[in-house]
Amino acid sequence: MHLGKSYRLCEFVVWTRRSIYCLLALSLAAVLLYQVAGMKWLTLPLSVVSLLGTATTFVVGFKNVQTYARTVEAQRIWMSIVSASRYWGVISQTYVSDAGQTAGLVNRHLAWLTAMRYQLRETRVWESLARRPNAEYQRRYVIPERGESLESALSRYLPPQEISAVMRADGKAAQLLAMQGRAVRGLLDEGAITASEYAELNSRIRELLDLQGQAERIKNFPYPRQYAIINTLFVRAFCVVLPFGLAAQFDQIGQSIGGFMHGQMAWLAVPFSVIISWIYTALEQVGESTENPFEGSANDVPISWLSTTVERDVKQMHGRADLPGLSTDVILL
Repeated sequence: MHLGKSYRLCEFVVWTRRSIYCLLALSLAAVLLYQVAGMKWLTLPLSVVSLLGTATTFVVGFKNVQTYARTVEAQRIWMSIVSASRYWGVISQTYVSDAGQTAGLVNRHLAWLTAMRYQLRETRVWESLARRPNAEYQRRYVIPERGESLESALSRYLPPQEISAVMRADGKAAQLLAMQGRAVRGLLDEGAITASEYAELNSRIRELLDLQGQAERIKNFPYPRQYAIINTLFVRAFCVVLPFGLAAQFDQIGQSIGGFMHGQMAWLAVPFSVIISWIYTALEQVGESTENPFEGSANDVPISWLSTTVERDVKQMHGRADLPGLSTDVILL
């Protein structure tokens, strides 16, 4: 996730440059037909263009509000996971006196965090990470889940037999919480914890299951496809008709002035239509890159960084020295 002050204008222009190329070609084609080919009838009243632009503004604004809300909800869910994880580290140490059993509870929880982030990084057909602008920008940061297998990452926390059981399961994160539940029950049976402590640990596992389900809902259910296609169609329709409306409007202005611009003002429709259309296409691209907050783009929730932060905090609570580094999925510019 981008955690710097802001994107620079040059970054944003480079990121959207393919849209700019298309808009420039479209605007030039419209003005050439109108001005050079003499097809003066090929125009639209500016009032019609303005009406379409107004409708497009509402549609684009609605999508951006909804996609931003998805990102905010994903941030809220993961901050709840961070808080619950820190609390798990506290009660694991407080309730269980045996250092080995405490380490088992903590390591199993860190394995769950790892399985969760790998699960949320899986690719979905509606995600936009593989599109060329986003794929190019990935050179500026690292997605840890792309560089190491889940099995290798779990080997830092679990014994081989538990890793084998996890890797055989479809829902690996849920499987780890089930293992955690069995381990907590074993502590109760051994008399290592009291019944009230068992109930508290069990309620924390239930909370983690609920938070996992909330994160999976955002991951597995995209922004509604019917709204997404309407947004795209409206933006493209507006970008097509805008230069035809502006060419006639500038041409009327050019007829009333003298000098070398007399009769040539229609050419100004090219830069102005590119700028206006770019505002709409850029907003659409921003909304598209925001709607899937776990895919690994520069605008996502930094779940790898949050997981590393939790691991460092919990291990420091327990006086452990095997702390992970913090270089993960964040961009500091």
